[in-house]
Amino acid sequence: MTTAVNSAASVATPTRAPAKTAEQSDYETFLKMLTAQAKYQDPLEPLDSSEYASQLAQFSMVEKQTENNDILTTMAQQMGLANMAAMSGWVGMEARAAAPAHFDGSTPITVAPNPAAASDTVQLVVSNSSGAEVQRITLPVSAEAYEWDGLDDDGAAFASGTYSFEVESIANGEVLLKDTAEVYANVTETQMQGSDVVLILEGGSAILASSVTALRSSDS
Repeated sequence: MTTAVNSAASVATPTRAPAKTAEQSDYETFLKMLTAQAKYQDPLEPLDSSEYASQLAQFSMVEKQTENNDILTTMAQQMGLANMAAMSGWVGMEARAAAPAHFDGSTPITVAPNPAAASDTVQLVVSNSSGAEVQRITLPVSAEAYEWDGLDDDGAAFASGTYSFEVESIANGEVLLKDTAEVYANVTETQMQGSDVVLILEGGSAILASSVTALRSSDS
């Protein structure tokens, strides 16, 4: 089940009026103040025409700024939708990103480590969805992909669920670098979240499309 973002197929709920932006609030407040000033000015000492003209000019600037912000917001939304449509071709492919991966109980997970070149030992630390470490695996000092088969040190399969992978680069017994390893995961859906395109991965987790560093066919 997708939990990170709302599914496009979910049941529609009553919508509320959109919240006013700061610019819209300033615009309305300025208009009310200007109207009240003109209405309640002292007839014996009316507002100076040059000052009134200056305030009208400020009002026009605020109004124009509000209109421009609305236009920019609409353009951003349209660009986001266009990006989402373009990335719909990613559905069914495997995306590589620094994110947890779903293990179905049997299918190996491809991990793409990137250890520090100065390290002499590399450890792949596997953690479950609760953040508890469940396994440590020694890897070569290489960026070559590693297939995690989901088996513990006794050869028994781990339970299906979400697992995260961290690479520890070690030199002379000291940890030089701890970095989240990138993994490949199947893309099942693309969605919009605000102005960002979000990819829904197998297992229901979500990542930003901008965090993807590689794509490959799911039958690779």
